[in-house]
Amino acid sequence: MPETITIERDGPLATVTLNRPQVLNALNGRMLDELDAALRELDGDGLVRAVILTGAGSKAFAAGADIGELNVLPTARAGEAQARKGQALTRAIERLRVPVIAAVNGVALGGGCELAMACDLRIAAENARFGQPEVNLGILPGYGGTQRGPRLMGAGMAMYLCLTGEMIDAAEALRCGLVQKVTPLDGLMAEARRIAGVIATKAPLAITATKRAITDGARLALDDALALEALLFGQAVTTADFAEGSRAFLDKRPAAFTGR
Repeated sequence: MPETITIERDGPLATVTLNRPQVLNALNGRMLDELDAALRELDGDGLVRAVILTGAGSKAFAAGADIGELNVLPTARAGEAQARKGQALTRAIERLRVPVIAAVNGVALGGGCELAMACDLRIAAENARFGQPEVNLGILPGYGGTQRGPRLMGAGMAMYLCLTGEMIDAAEALRCGLVQKVTPLDGLMAEARRIAGVIATKAPLAITATKRAITDGARLALDDALALEALLFGQAVTTADFAEGSRAFLDKRPAAFTGR
């Protein structure tokens, strides 16, 4: 049984909660391992259509990496291995078969902000705060913050967060594109479940292909990204879900997608 996270299932939706509220859900090595195992389990479950990632309590999504563990890293090689471990987890989120929605309650700092950035959608409570304060410790973001930040917010805003270590609030995160919606804290999970539920009604293979086209395409030259989109589109038109979806549209009825 996991000790640092919880996993709840509700039909096609799964909610993974970072569960170390006594230390503001700081990401220690055990939590990284348990998150990785949870993602593998959910990725292999064909009944899961969307995943919500959140933090226990109202104060923190995740306050960053566990500084006590980082402080005793003995060598540069050990430090690089730690960064690679965090990067592998954030890449696993991006590569998950289904969309992952970050429901950000309270602070998302350092590794916590990087974890949220790896998700496909980010919804923030009004009390959310985001930041990359690693320079205050004499290091830099190591779980993808220097790379996903510019892709999400632009180089200027990413530089600002990473060079100053300052935090931005939910409203500023929405303005700069880091999050897609802001809600009252008491409505955060309801809105995350609503959006996840909408996604769960769509054709599963099309959702997976769309996620891949956007995530992988963003890292390609435009012509290569367009070729990937065309390839995935061609595969989609051969599916039973497309046959059902197009028939349902013409018949003016809801589609019954099966993921085939």
